[in-house]
Amino acid sequence: MNNVSTPPHCERLKTARGLFSTGLFAFAALLPVAQAETARVAAASDLKFAFDELKPLFETTHPSHKLELVMGSSGKFTQQIENGAPFDVFFSADVSLPKRLLDSGKALAPVTTYAFGRIVLWSAKLDATRLTLKDLDRPDIRKIAIASPDHAPYGARAKEALVRIGMWAKVESKIALGENISHTAQLVDMQAAEVGVIALSLALNEQLARKGGYHLIPADLHSPLEQAYVITHHGKNNTAAKTFVDFMGTPTARKVMRRYGFILPGEQLR
Repeated sequence: MNNVSTPPHCERLKTARGLFSTGLFAFAALLPVAQAETARVAAASDLKFAFDELKPLFETTHPSHKLELVMGSSGKFTQQIENGAPFDVFFSADVSLPKRLLDSGKALAPVTTYAFGRIVLWSAKLDATRLTLKDLDRPDIRKIAIASPDHAPYGARAKEALVRIGMWAKVESKIALGENISHTAQLVDMQAAEVGVIALSLALNEQLARKGGYHLIPADLHSPLEQAYVITHHGKNNTAAKTFVDFMGTPTARKVMRRYGFILPGEQLR
């Protein structure tokens, strides 16, 4: 059988192709790998269920961005950001707190109102639809849960409403303080309190709605729960944070927020 030798120019061509392919792989290895940018979001706990829905909607429509949500009390987040906590954007339950961060140089203008919240009476044990704040001194109501007025805006409004109608002094000894408004709802859900003053946005969640109805506390009994966000100094170059706050103004996000009882900018408080 005759051996057929490969012409020299073909050998040179194979070698050149091999070197070219190796060079391409080496060049590709030097290219930066595209990674999703993450925004660390500090959010008031009344936003929990709404943001649980908004997070996947945002990440699906913006695949190059991710959100890390941390829920808690607005007052405590403010203190943490003032002390250097690495949050990129802060969604507060009270407009005064982002303004405080702006004034102290810890956030960037503007402070933007994204919603107005409402407070309700809610119970997993009693029929809260038949209750008003005036009923809270009943002997069968031994504990009343509210969020801590010192650092939770929803708790501050609960106390304000009770003071306004002359009930605070009558029920103060019954008050059980939650760390934030979500913790307050948990106290009532676990029946550590017969009734609580919680956020409408939590009472409308399916899990809580199955366990009890609610009574909407008149808005004229307390100052408005004007809720605002601000991009922090830490997040000034974070495009995911900027994209997310823009997303909050879209029809998709507004629809979710409205479903959880939030009054949106441009809508009338009722």
